[in-house]
Amino acid sequence: MVMAWDGAGSGDGYDTGSYPAGPGGTSGASWTLIGVAAAVLGALVVGLAVWITHLQASAAQPLVTSVAPQAIASGTGAGAGTSATVGSGSIVSGSAVSGSTSNGATPTSPLDRVDQAWAASAAAATGISDRAFLAYASADLTIEDEQPACGLGWNTLAAIATVESANGTYGGASVLANGYTSKPITGVPLDGGTFGGEKIAAIPAAQGGTGWERALGPFQFLPSTWATWGADGNGDGVASPNQIDDAALAAARYLCASGPMTTPAGWRAAVFSYNHSDAYVNEVADIANRYAAEVSALS
Repeated sequence: MVMAWDGAGSGDGYDTGSYPAGPGGTSGASWTLIGVAAAVLGALVVGLAVWITHLQASAAQPLVTSVAPQAIASGTGAGAGTSATVGSGSIVSGSAVSGSTSNGATPTSPLDRVDQAWAASAAAATGISDRAFLAYASADLTIEDEQPACGLGWNTLAAIATVESANGTYGGASVLANGYTSKPITGVPLDGGTFGGEKIAAIPAAQGGTGWERALGPFQFLPSTWATWGADGNGDGVASPNQIDDAALAAARYLCASGPMTTPAGWRAAVFSYNHSDAYVNEVADIANRYAAEVSALS
């Protein structure tokens, strides 16, 4: 679940040692200082080991770069996109219309900027519902306007939502025409246990609530994270983690906050910030590449 995994190692199994006093003995204060120094050293060793493991995993696994979509002429359908080398192959980020609808009208919603015919073809090629795909393409266009240096592609958002909630269909849910899921999608209680073989964080319910936090919506935002990053992706004046346009735009802004995603290292760092797991990053990379390849084959 997004930002819910506990990526930090546990160092509570380290023994600081017990040493006999030398000639003349050692004071209690000295032993305290020795113990503190040993604990700090142990923490540094653990942190270094975790970081080296992360670097090794990053170097050994597939990498993804993603670039902003190219605008295409109004009403002409999908364009060729922009290619970038990805691992041993290449991907193409999606193309969408910016600035007008296919009939020349001024958009009344951020979703109206997306070429509907292209989006329908791309959704069918990827197996994503039309409504969910529109959310990813719209968020891509919005972030391109806001932060053109980020280079986030729709396929990365789609891949994250695939892992987090099967694009809003987890547990038998579906994405309705208004962008909300037919029933709430909530994650497991973040009680410090394990899920899917991974340790999860322990996060008590906020603001006097009882129990544990749960991630929410198709992008699985924690309530505390949504409080900072919540967005209104469809322009209706409401920001909800359960509404896919809002959640997709919030996820885009969260990812871009890590820095440009136009290099393999930058892309991986952004997705790793979303979920501190190299296995998660690799899974998202594989899915993002597949989606991009499926859509590029349409042109």
